[in-house]
Amino acid sequence: MTAAQLSSPADAGPASPGEDAPGGTQEAAPRQRGRAGRAGRAGPAWRRSRLPLALIGMLLLAGLLIAMLSPRPQVNSYLDPASGAPNGANALTDILGERGFDVVSTYAPSDALSAVGQVAVRQAEAGRPGRGPDVTLVITSPGLLTAGQRRQLAGARADLFLVAPGPAVLAALAPGIFVAHQSRIADGTIERPACGLRQAALAGSANVGGLAYQIPAGATGCYPAGGHPSVVRYAAGGRTITIVGSGAALTDGDLAGNGNAALALNLLSAHREIVWLTPEPPAAVSVAPATGPHRSAPSLLPAGVWLLILQLLIVVALAALWRARRFGPLITERLPVVVRASETVEGHARLYQSRRARDRAAAALRQAMLGRTLPALGLPPGAAREAVTDALAARSRLSRPEIEAIVDGQAPTSDADLVRLARNLDELEKEVRAQ
Repeated sequence: MTAAQLSSPADAGPASPGEDAPGGTQEAAPRQRGRAGRAGRAGPAWRRSRLPLALIGMLLLAGLLIAMLSPRPQVNSYLDPASGAPNGANALTDILGERGFDVVSTYAPSDALSAVGQVAVRQAEAGRPGRGPDVTLVITSPGLLTAGQRRQLAGARADLFLVAPGPAVLAALAPGIFVAHQSRIADGTIERPACGLRQAALAGSANVGGLAYQIPAGATGCYPAGGHPSVVRYAAGGRTITIVGSGAALTDGDLAGNGNAALALNLLSAHREIVWLTPEPPAAVSVAPATGPHRSAPSLLPAGVWLLILQLLIVVALAALWRARRFGPLITERLPVVVRASETVEGHARLYQSRRARDRAAAALRQAMLGRTLPALGLPPGAAREAVTDALAARSRLSRPEIEAIVDGQAPTSDADLVRLARNLDELEKEVRAQ
């Protein structure tokens, strides 16, 4: 008997799980390999998905930043017929519509002029081409109009109703009227119209004020504030122009107070056709006129264009990061000459020798040997080192430490050690494959 057969169970120590039966080790090995295989598959899958997930996260973050930096569109809701806010004019236009007035809401001067022109066409078709304007053009927030838009509206064939016009608007649309001062009763209640205008006298007290104006002879001024009227009506250029220094009496929040509703309806009751223009705020960046100072081409681009360019640059950078490490599939190429395998091996060997890369040469030899031997042992390419060592030891006369030194030992330190390792690997492969 051998010494191993004579040793008692007490000397052998406690048995580990899986070694209770003779086949315990063989049964545990497949389970360990299965767990190792699943862990190996999960690892590469996670590594493959890290880059796409990181790119998606960076793209979402960039989109969020661009959305936060994008300029918000500016909307003018003051005296807007579509706005039910306290400063809107939805209630007034609804009352006008119920009383048979046709109120056309527009937001651009070109649309307002088109609506006024349609009224003129209908007037001509009805056989009244020689009469004066048969439509009232209401312009709220006229200070938002550009010089070109003011010139366009000055030629409109309609009576004008201007809300708090400033000096530039008065010069273009209401010549002869000038701003006297800003009333100290801004949007306050003025008890007496103090004028002969029937529409104002019937309304009585109203929330007017705001701007006060200097008026020429022949103009009617009502609701004086500081010695100058805040409501003006006069005829000029074949049309009637009505000016109110404040739009508070027309808003939804103040329409029901005092005589505001009566004043607004009386002043707007001259024609059944009313075109209501609510100018939108001008763009943040506009093209300079030809007579102005020279501006470079980049400065003429709106802010939204620069944000779009920034977004495209971020997308290009993310795409470059995504594709930087992808080399694509291997492409077969016809060689100009046929190189024998022995020459290729000799060329690689000389490269390793010139660089003294004994560690790489040893790793290549060991990997090649295992690649040819593992199928004969019935092990997968990714098998654990312990399982490989056990399988080789079962078919070789060498001991386990000797096999570990050959298969997974230290790199050789000299050329002689490298040659000796190559010889040992060759002998071990022959011995394993022979059984």
